[in-house]
Amino acid sequence: MALKLEIVTPEKIVYSQTVDEVVLPTAQGEIDILPGHQPLLTMVEGGEVTARGAKTEHLAIDKGFARVQSDTVSILTEAAIDTANIDVQMVEEAQRRAEEALKVAREENVDPAQIEQLEQVVRFAVIQKLAKKKNY
Repeated sequence: MALKLEIVTPEKIVYSQTVDEVVLPTAQGEIDILPGHQPLLTMVEGGEVTARGAKTEHLAIDKGFARVQSDTVSILTEAAIDTANIDVQMVEEAQRRAEEALKVAREENVDPAQIEQLEQVVRFAVIQKLAKKKNY
C-alpha cells in the first residue's frame, strides 16, 4: 500500500508522486504519515517535507495546510521547491532584495498586504537555505 503525495501552490502542482511515507512540519513538531493514516486536516509550518519511497526526496515548503484522506496527502502552500533545485546564491540575493524592500515599505507605511508578501519572500528564503544546508 502506498500514499499519493501532492504539493500544490497557487501557481502549479509542484509535486505529485506515489510514496511510502511523508514527514510534515507542523506547529506541534514533525508528523509522520503512513498508509492507512486516520483522516487529518492540519496547518503546516514552513520547513521541510520528506517523501520516502523508491528514493527519499526533500522539499522546502512555506506555511499552509495539509489534508490526509484515503491514502492521499495534499499540501496547499504558498511556495514549495525540491531542495535539489535550490540555488543558494539566488535565494540569498532574493532575500537581500526583499529585506531592503521590506525596510522601505515599513518606513513608508505601505499597504500591509505588500508587507506581508515581502515577509513571505524573506521567510521562504530562510526555509530554503536551511533545507538545502540540512540535505546537501
